[in-house]
Amino acid sequence: MEAKNLTTGTAWKFILLVGIISLFSDMTHEGARTITGPFLGVLGAGAIVISTVAGLGEFLGYAVRFVAGYLADRTKRYWPITYVGYGLQMFAVPALALAGRWEVAALLILLERVGRAIRNPARDAMLSHATSQVGHGWGFGFHEAMDQTGAMVGPLIVAGVLYLKGDYRTAFAALLASAILAVLMLVSASIIYPHPQHLEVSVPKLETEGLPRRPFWLLTSATALIGAGFADFPLIAYHFHQAATMPDNLIPISYMVAMGVAGASALILGRLFDRLGIPVLIAAALVSAAFAPLVFLGGLLLAFLGMILWGVGMGALESVVKAALAEIIPKDHRASGFGISQATFGLFWLLGSIVLGILYEYHLMALIIFSVIVQLCAIPCFLLISRELCYVRR
Repeated sequence: MEAKNLTTGTAWKFILLVGIISLFSDMTHEGARTITGPFLGVLGAGAIVISTVAGLGEFLGYAVRFVAGYLADRTKRYWPITYVGYGLQMFAVPALALAGRWEVAALLILLERVGRAIRNPARDAMLSHATSQVGHGWGFGFHEAMDQTGAMVGPLIVAGVLYLKGDYRTAFAALLASAILAVLMLVSASIIYPHPQHLEVSVPKLETEGLPRRPFWLLTSATALIGAGFADFPLIAYHFHQAATMPDNLIPISYMVAMGVAGASALILGRLFDRLGIPVLIAAALVSAAFAPLVFLGGLLLAFLGMILWGVGMGALESVVKAALAEIIPKDHRASGFGISQATFGLFWLLGSIVLGILYEYHLMALIIFSVIVQLCAIPCFLLISRELCYVRR
């Protein structure tokens, strides 16, 4: 019992430390994300360009994970890969303060997403070893709550800068402090826990050789469909600005609210996932699919309600999906599995973002219909996964 408690306590300390890294990291890049859409618009970009840049950024932010995940599993050098990713990401955000053309800003936005892609599979694999001791849903949910706490504070900082009559460049520059703190905490974590894979001592529930194809690809397909219909915030922020749905200084606040909801829902949904399994993802998909009509057609109050539903979907994608993957994928293949699944998600996010950008320019109602229907198409996949996992466990 004492050994088990020691392992569980050590696992929680690692989860907390990685959560603090993510908190400062999200303060930086999520704070910037609230204004990249309007910033590109100020520099001369239109809706199609903004949506495409956002979608391409998300695609790169997931596609590169395929290679990063493979390298992490192949070399087991989790920390060096994580260093490269965080270093690139934390450099790109404050550098936006110096961008004078939308093309330069777009390049930095893409570099930030690439950095995120490089570090995520290795980091998530390390986290999965620790969460095996406390419950994958609860562990990933707690980490996501820490993550989204930073995602709330960052937009608040940006909103404060804009309220005090600062411009977008000043806001980007203000995020340099949190970027430095994220890197310093990363160095500390790697020194304290040089081999986090040793935290996992139990055997995963579905241990097999390689990736278990059917449940893995069903889950990957379901999340890809959600990604295709899930409008990225730069397009939403652009719409809020163009349609005068809310004042510019409230746009970061709307994102802050969504991130707060994402963090809270990650904790709740993660805990429920450990008890109920895949049905939790079905419920989250039903809730989040309703965000589009509220965000793109509603006034101020309905837009905020839409962002709350959007936050529920984001919380599920960033916590419960990872917990489900950790349940399905064997220990030695997790970084690769995370990378493949997230790369597929990113591809469909890119394709969906391009479609959403075009539909926004030409037919707003068509955008809403596309977003809702494509996300709801994920539910049959979740139902099949639930049946498949029940069969395997018998």
